[in-house]
Amino acid sequence: MTTTIKVSDGLRDRLKVQAARDGLTLGAHLARPAEADDRAHRLSDPKTATAHTSGTSAALYAAEAAEWERAELADMTA
Repeated sequence: MTTTIKVSDGLRDRLKVQAARDGLTLGAHLARPAEADDRAHRLSDPKTATAHTSGTSAALYAAEAAEWERAELADMTA
């Protein structure tokens, strides 16, 4: 399914040139910044959650992560 988006003629022309330069359709070209923005938000959410984690919870997480890492290393040497 396709749709129409309203942009200025100048912007449309720039986007078409950029897409052609990279051998992409206009839709594929526009998907790139949309995907980059989605990725930036996915990566910022864990950073925000980590920043709001209490010291106690962070210490418990670190201890559990270390335990898992030791178990994995033990499995690799067995």
